[in-house]
Amino acid sequence: MLEKATNFLTSILFAILSTFGLNMGTEQPKYSVIEGVGSDIEIREYAPRVAAETTVDMSGSENPRSEGFRAIAGYIFGANKGRKKIDMTTPVEIQPTGSKIAMTAPVELKSSDRQLTMRFFMPAEYKLADLPEPINPKVRLIEIPNAMVAALVFSGKADDRAISTKTAELIEGLKSSAYKIAGTPVAYLYNPPWTIPFLRRNEVIVPVAK
Repeated sequence: MLEKATNFLTSILFAILSTFGLNMGTEQPKYSVIEGVGSDIEIREYAPRVAAETTVDMSGSENPRSEGFRAIAGYIFGANKGRKKIDMTTPVEIQPTGSKIAMTAPVELKSSDRQLTMRFFMPAEYKLADLPEPINPKVRLIEIPNAMVAALVFSGKADDRAISTKTAELIEGLKSSAYKIAGTPVAYLYNPPWTIPFLRRNEVIVPVAK
């Protein structure tokens, strides 16, 4: 009884804190900042990571982000063959596919092949072999190698229009630098959707090479 009451109070506290943009105790992937480009862009180096991901057909879903979130959240909350609960981390990564590399995801999507890939990063303590197999066949476990990326942080909404605008800013800001785009951009979302918009932390990320 005491455990249930404690869990309930913890959930209430988490909801209150996250409303104000505070993700207390939530692990985030570690990275080192190599240098800045202009006043807004960071060049980062991320260590290898493990993630759970799923892909949603955007043309057949009323809310592809919610559908993707439910699938991966189900996995970390115990919908796996070990019935093991895994701590949630931030950020959540989203990447629409079928985009033109010149503008890059999630800026310009083709009318066909509209898919959304969402990833949860696993806590750093886990290697791929340590994780239980997902029950849902739409959930995959993957290893992500170390990567050098450019990052642009922004607050407010992180809908497709906002991500499109900020990705365009990131691409434009890199044109005069020594770094070249080396992959498909993604968006990192650090806060739940009920967080006050101006307190949210969002990022657009793109792999780069020198």
